[in-house]
Amino acid sequence: MEGTTVRVLKGQATIYGRHVVIGVARSEALMRQQLNELVALMLLGLPLGVAAAGAGGYLLARRALAPIERMASQARTITAERLSDRLPVDNPNDELGGLASVFNSTLGRLESSFDHMRRFTANVSHELRTPLTAMRSVGEVALRERRDRPAYRAVIGSMLEEVERLGALVDRLLALSRAAIGPTKLSREAIDLRALAEELTAQLGVLAEEKQQTLTIDAHGSGRAVGDRIALRQSLMNLLDNAIKYTPNGGEIGIRVWETSTTAALEVHDTGPGIDAEARPRIFDRFYRAGSVDRGGEADGFGLGLSIAKWGVEASGGTLALDPTHGPGTTFRMTLPRAAEQAAPARVPSLNTMSWGRHT
Repeated sequence: MEGTTVRVLKGQATIYGRHVVIGVARSEALMRQQLNELVALMLLGLPLGVAAAGAGGYLLARRALAPIERMASQARTITAERLSDRLPVDNPNDELGGLASVFNSTLGRLESSFDHMRRFTANVSHELRTPLTAMRSVGEVALRERRDRPAYRAVIGSMLEEVERLGALVDRLLALSRAAIGPTKLSREAIDLRALAEELTAQLGVLAEEKQQTLTIDAHGSGRAVGDRIALRQSLMNLLDNAIKYTPNGGEIGIRVWETSTTAALEVHDTGPGIDAEARPRIFDRFYRAGSVDRGGEADGFGLGLSIAKWGVEASGGTLALDPTHGPGTTFRMTLPRAAEQAAPARVPSLNTMSWGRHT
């Protein structure tokens, strides 16, 4: 094999006490030929391997993304009219299932909000239509024939009553619109709950006297609270007006004020028929009016007073709750943060500078 280049590998070893040299030779040309064949095979197989890997990766990705595609396809069909639809949840324990569950929960809250908005709109439309229809009917009857001055005065007086009712409803809807847009930043100042109760009982005492009702205040301390004085005045006004309205003639309405180390509380209790157990969960809902079974007769008003009262107390950083005791009468309790000792209680606005109508 003269002229042939070879690669030799030598090694030494001792076998049976004899020193042996072992050598292995391989043609370098043969090695290059085998290497070229290997390179050619790789150049031919690499594209096929890449193509196969790409196809396999695409199929695996499609399979992994199939749940997302189904979720996206279902989400595209969800509109304001189809909020009851939900995304498919194959496995609630994996990441995609958890995401779909959260999205479905969000859809549930949106559906509830839209339903509430539809009911709210329908109720508002009805409440606005009632006084407008009454005014139109009274006006049409008055124009059918000539009447004397007292008759026209009676017609105008009736229409003004409906205008007053409509104005009261608009005022309450404006108050609720503040609550509907989310948390409202109200002023926070020290206010004397006892003085506020005295101010309102003086104003509403005339209404209580008309029904021979007894209106009393039992104050253990001044009830120094922190909150928005206008919102709290509105809330207490609504609670007292409700108590007077639903307490029978000769009944009693009591206001109790007290303090703890961290809170100031005010409680309004009446000796009326109380609130039925079925109505209690909805008593703060907008436009909800308890019927004749639990409120001693057909309910009047707009069904907004307690909702506004609850919003006013909560916007001031407190809570308004219905006493869970199913005894005689009804008790509402508002609890507010207690004002610091060095903070001077805010003076209750004068009745001469503020106009407050009756609220339900």
